[in-house]
Amino acid sequence: MNSINIETKIVNPLMGEGTPLPSYATDGSAAIDLRACLKEQIGIQPGHSVLVGSGIAINIKDPNIVGIIVPRSGLGIKKGIVLANTIGVIDSDYQGEIKIGLYNRSQNQYTVKPGERICQMLFIPVIHATLKLVKDFSNTTYRGSGGFGHTGRD
Repeated sequence: MNSINIETKIVNPLMGEGTPLPSYATDGSAAIDLRACLKEQIGIQPGHSVLVGSGIAINIKDPNIVGIIVPRSGLGIKKGIVLANTIGVIDSDYQGEIKIGLYNRSQNQYTVKPGERICQMLFIPVIHATLKLVKDFSNTTYRGSGGFGHTGRD
């Protein structure tokens, strides 16, 4: 398994005291669980979103790595709590507190508790592309410009 060191700074004194530090849930976990760094619980009404601090800031440093914030499947499927922006991007040069926008797509209020696991963060390699303008592509694919259902449901 590949491993990298990411400098991590506690930016909210609740982190580590009442809120556990981010961690992998199992040895096979691909993402680190981030937790709600809150003094008290907060409710999310149906159809509304809230911004919740993680209590940490990170320093990725390497422009070839990005942190990706993704929802927790259990919260999304069972409770209707997803990320307000669908995914989050933590650029290698961002050093502020990681904050998580949570959106309640259910019909019921959801209460976020202090220290609750609210999302996950993956570290993924980045490839920077140079867009090269062309009149025609250098090859033709079977699919071509067919989109949105072009390949069928099978």
